[in-house]
Amino acid sequence: MMDAVWDVLYDVLVVVLIVFVATGAVPVLTAAFHFLMVPLHSVVNHYRRADAYFPRVAVVIPAWNEALVIGATVERMLQLSYPEERLRVYVVDDASTDHTPEVMAGLVGEHPGRVVHLRREQGGQGKAHTLNHGLRIILGDDWAEAVLITDADVIFTPESLQKMTRHLADDKVGAVSAYIAEGSRDRNYMTRFIAIEYVLSQLAARRAQNVLGAQACLAGGAQLHSRANLEAIGGRIPTGTLAEDTVATFESQLHGRRMVFEPRAVVLAEEPRTIDALWKQRLRWARGNVQVSWIYRKVWFRPHRGHHLGNIAFGLSWFSIFLLPFAMVLSSLGLVGLLLLQSELAELVFRALWVTASVCFLFSMLVGIQLDPRIGRHAWREAFLFPGLVSFVVMIAALFPGLIEVWLPSLFGLKLLPWGEYALTLFVYVWISAAMLAAWAARAVEATRVGRWLSPLLIYLVGYGPMLCAITVDSYIKEWRRADASWIKTEKVGRVLG
Repeated sequence: MMDAVWDVLYDVLVVVLIVFVATGAVPVLTAAFHFLMVPLHSVVNHYRRADAYFPRVAVVIPAWNEALVIGATVERMLQLSYPEERLRVYVVDDASTDHTPEVMAGLVGEHPGRVVHLRREQGGQGKAHTLNHGLRIILGDDWAEAVLITDADVIFTPESLQKMTRHLADDKVGAVSAYIAEGSRDRNYMTRFIAIEYVLSQLAARRAQNVLGAQACLAGGAQLHSRANLEAIGGRIPTGTLAEDTVATFESQLHGRRMVFEPRAVVLAEEPRTIDALWKQRLRWARGNVQVSWIYRKVWFRPHRGHHLGNIAFGLSWFSIFLLPFAMVLSSLGLVGLLLLQSELAELVFRALWVTASVCFLFSMLVGIQLDPRIGRHAWREAFLFPGLVSFVVMIAALFPGLIEVWLPSLFGLKLLPWGEYALTLFVYVWISAAMLAAWAARAVEATRVGRWLSPLLIYLVGYGPMLCAITVDSYIKEWRRADASWIKTEKVGRVLG
C-alpha cells in the first residue's frame, strides 16, 4: 500500500518538476514568436496611412546639469530636414547648478524665437515633473500641433523627424517612437552589448508590436505626440512612477489612439559604459515596470476593442520579460529535482529545454542583427555571447550530446568519472539561475583594483542577458522594501557621434 502511495507521489512530483522546467521555455518561445512577426512588418504596417505632413512641432528637452551635451543637441535639432518656421526647441532647465544656463543663454541669443529656455528655480522632483513644467507652457499656447519629447544627450539624424511626423497625418495615431541606437564614438564592451540589445528590443521587438497592434513603451528620448493625444491624457506626463514614458504609452492606447514605431527614424544616444552605471539606469526602468505591472493589473489578458494591450500576445510578451528571473529559477529547481530523484527524464527534459533555447536564440539573433548591419559588424562577438560564454557552451552541449562530457576530455586522454559527470550536470542545471548571482558578483568586482579587466571578462562569461535578469530581481527587492525611488540621472559627457 505504501509503495503504491509513494509511486503516485513520485509521479506527481516528477510532473510538477517537469512543469517547473517547462516554464523556462515559455519566455523563449514567446520571444521566438515575436521575432516571427518581424518579417510581417513589411506587409502589416502603418505606411499606407502615412503621408507627407509637417505639423508645428515643439521639442521639449528636460535638462539638469547638461552643459556638456545640450549645445550640440539643440544645434543638431535646429539643423533637421524640417521647415524652420515649424520647429521650436524648449529646454526645461531643472535648476541646473553647472553652466547649462549660460550655454542656453547663448543658444537663445543665436536663435531668437526658435530656442526657448525655461528655467525651474526649484528642481529635483524627477523627469516627469520637469517635462510637465514645459508642457504646461507649450500647451498653454495654440502654436504647437505636435510635441517631441527627447533627452538632452540624443542626436536626431537629419530626416528622422519628418519620418515620424508623416504618421501623424492619420488622426488615429496618437504618438510615434523612433529607433534609439547606441551612438558613442568610442564604444567599449558594455556599449556594444547595449547596441545589440537595442537592435533586439527596438528594431525587432517594436516592429513585432506594430504588427500585433500594441506598443509597450515609446522611447523616452524620442517620442512624438500629437497635441490631441497629450490633451486626451490630461496635458501632462503621468507622475508617480519611475516609468513615465511607459505609463504615457499605456494611457494613450487606453484612450483609443494608436502608437507607431518608426524604425527608419534613427536617433543616436550615449549609453552607460560600466556595469554600475547600467545597473542604476536599468534598475530605474525595471522598478518602473514593476509599478506599471501592478497599476494596469486589470488590463492584462482582457481583450478590448479600443486597444490591444489586453490581448494574450501582448500580455505574454510583457510578462515573459517581467517574470523571466522566476522562470529561470523554476527551471533550475525542476532540473535539480529530477536529478536528485534519479529520474531518467532529467537529461531528456534538459536537452529539450536547451535545444529549444538554442534554436530560438540563434534565430532571434540572426533576425535581429541583419536589421542593423552596422551594429552587427561592430558587435558580432557580443551578439553571440549575449547569453554568456558558459550558456553558449551549454547550448552546444545540448545540440551535440557527448561533445563536452565525452569527446572534449578524450582529446586530452581523459575520461570523466561518474562523480565528475554528476558534478558537471549539477553545475549546468544550477547555472540557469546561478548566472544571475554571477552577474551580481561582476558588479561587485568592478569596484575593485582588478575590476577594470576582470568585470568585462565576467560579463562575457556570465552574459549580458543574465545581468539584465539580475537587475530585474533587484527591482523586485527594491519595490518590496519600498526603497528610495528618487530619479537618478544617467551621467552623459557627449560621446555621441557627430
